[in-house]
Amino acid sequence: MSNEAIMSAREVREWRPEAPQSSRTGALRAAHEAMCGAGCGGSDQQMGQRWPIGCVALEITQRCNLDCTACYLSEHSEAVRDLPVDEIYKRIDRIFEYYGAKTDVQVTGGDPTLRNHDELVAIVRRIVERGLRPTLMTNGIKASAELLGRLAQAGLVDVAFHVDTTQERKGYHCERDLNPLRKAYMDNARAAGLSVMFNTTLHEGNFHEVPDLVRFFRENADCVRTAAFQLLADTGRGVWRSRGEAITMASAIAKIEQGAGTRIGFDVSRIGHPACTQYGLTLCAGQDTINLFDEPEFIARLQAASADLVLERNAPLVTLGRAWRWALSHPGIALSAVAWLGRKLPKVAAAWLKHPGTLSTLSFTVHDFMDAAALERERICACVFKVMTAEGPVSMCLHNAKRDAYILQPLPMGEAVWDPLAGRAVAQVQLRPPPQPAAHPLKRVKGRTRQQLLAQRRATKEARL
Repeated sequence: MSNEAIMSAREVREWRPEAPQSSRTGALRAAHEAMCGAGCGGSDQQMGQRWPIGCVALEITQRCNLDCTACYLSEHSEAVRDLPVDEIYKRIDRIFEYYGAKTDVQVTGGDPTLRNHDELVAIVRRIVERGLRPTLMTNGIKASAELLGRLAQAGLVDVAFHVDTTQERKGYHCERDLNPLRKAYMDNARAAGLSVMFNTTLHEGNFHEVPDLVRFFRENADCVRTAAFQLLADTGRGVWRSRGEAITMASAIAKIEQGAGTRIGFDVSRIGHPACTQYGLTLCAGQDTINLFDEPEFIARLQAASADLVLERNAPLVTLGRAWRWALSHPGIALSAVAWLGRKLPKVAAAWLKHPGTLSTLSFTVHDFMDAAALERERICACVFKVMTAEGPVSMCLHNAKRDAYILQPLPMGEAVWDPLAGRAVAQVQLRPPPQPAAHPLKRVKGRTRQQLLAQRRATKEARL
């Protein structure tokens, strides 16, 4: 990678979102142009063809009840108070303004379940009312069956649980130890009728466990829709800064395929820049995993022909009805799809007869988030995962690199101004440099600063003895 490809500190500091397009069609066109500009805008690309953005993160709190070793939040995040609900509503409206209906919105933070639950339900309901599709991103600790049931009634589509050993949950020493916890979270989501995803951050301590994790997700494919693996990035307040040279997009894919017992077509259907995200789709039949992306040319034609087909992830009967109506209006490609399924049938039947059990699709994604000091301009311009800020949508990697500029920003509220550290509207916020992280009370500090403060306290205590 050349130095010219890396954004300068000034570029990062001065980056601003572009204005919204006048229509969803315009947003699709702009997305397609961005993909073409990055050299990945072919017929296999979903960005700009199926949707104008992969997902928009809506951060409703900066607080978290864990202190992850790979945390992307800021040293100031824990001291920042929750945004007013009206500001959250404005950002939901802006997501619709930029990208239109059916856009996926990830309700996140921090951990969003720490927000007042009535407010959280109201936020999900507002997303649905705007014609958007809400997903809850949570570590699962506060995501009880009761809360998930309330959110499902409000219109929540998916829940994505982030569970891994970077979180240092007490009593769990490896990824396998965490599987009973994952199962408990699945049960809560299943009771609410929600589609389930799991996120796992890959680092030197758990990389060897990826094949076992893949086998676990395969065994639970009746509940788990997507298993996402993200490579540790040097960003945020986390104390772990390096993933290790052995952990790359290619090596992560190899580990996933080892656990699946088959090659997976990660290079067939694109969901953004290939250096950022790789995506594969499989069918779990009994104890076998079958690659569904093994005919690239057909998949590209099917993807292009079905770009307007909206799939309801937690309503299979609705999706089946839409697929049937689509097939009737696209008889040519529909017959090709029937033939394609016929070619899969012998392998599926053999797997099913050998080990009767689950017959479910399972998606795998690998995300390579960028280090804060090494943001590639091309990838930022072609980003499919953005955060909605008061100024507009910003690439998640760029947002993480300059998070303080967004979360510490005073927000106008009529004639008053919202002070994010005070948590209230004031007549005027004096413009000044943010306090040093160590100036916050210990209970409002996490990551490296918290470790340093605790080490200082231990040293002081030992010196007094």
